[in-house]
Amino acid sequence: MNHSGHIIAGKYELEEVAGSGGMATVWRAMQRGAAGFRRPVCIKRIRPELAHDEHFVELFVEEARVCSQLVHPNVVQIYDFGQDDGLYYLVMEWVDGLSLSRFAQAMHEQRVLPSWPLVAAVAIEALKGLGAAHDRCDEHGTPTPIYHRDVSPQNILLGSNGVVKLTDFGLARATDRARMTAPEIIKGKVGYLAPELTQAKSPSPQSDIYALGVVLWQALAGRKLFAGSNDIDTFVAASRGEVPPLGEARPDVPRAFASIIERALALDPEDRFRSAEQMGRVIAKLLRSADAHPDARFIATHVSDVRQYLSNGEPHC
Repeated sequence: MNHSGHIIAGKYELEEVAGSGGMATVWRAMQRGAAGFRRPVCIKRIRPELAHDEHFVELFVEEARVCSQLVHPNVVQIYDFGQDDGLYYLVMEWVDGLSLSRFAQAMHEQRVLPSWPLVAAVAIEALKGLGAAHDRCDEHGTPTPIYHRDVSPQNILLGSNGVVKLTDFGLARATDRARMTAPEIIKGKVGYLAPELTQAKSPSPQSDIYALGVVLWQALAGRKLFAGSNDIDTFVAASRGEVPPLGEARPDVPRAFASIIERALALDPEDRFRSAEQMGRVIAKLLRSADAHPDARFIATHVSDVRQYLSNGEPHC
């Protein structure tokens, strides 16, 4: 059953709903063990009405498989996967903090925009997580990259300790498995799709880098990059990939940083960064040259300030 107080697998007690999407409901839960052991965890349960939909079940199982093989400080970790009351559940690391989406929304409510060093710091950490996925190898050492395919502000978590983590690899495609969906099926949030994905081409490191570029542009500009009155209009705008100069919205952002984001948003994937690692290095070099050193404590301070603004801070997993 899905209600507060319900215990899954004899050890995970559901406490409160942290979020709900088209495929699953996310709960904050408490793992209980011997001798009074307690640990907050995140439980993701497939929605009951989808429990018999083979396609959604396959996606959910694939998310568990993919994430279990990604062990990195900037990726939300998987602890357990099982079935209870006929429903699959995924047990994940609980990140006490805010999604970048909620963080940016709260700043917008206060009529302020994040500083460029803060956005740059978040970008570097998110790129580390993407790099780990893109550089993944199997147990034999064979490169088997994972492409996130859904990089968005909702899926970048800012911990109260200043650690940035990627989450929700539900649409990820690991290259050690056959394509799970027909090639003509578009996956991901339309406002963050790289232009080539709107043409149903295969995902790549460059398509994830593009999506992160959209996230960074929006965080700095305080508005959507590709917006329409409906998903179709947004899809058309994304397919064109026409990016207004960031300097028009944020003249205080150094031209060098704006150029980095614009390169990530290049229409041709070949014109983007070769890898997440390369993009992260370029941003880090810029921060050093600007004598800016935003570390985890810097990020944590901003998260704390935003949570203080929110009446009842909203932790997310």
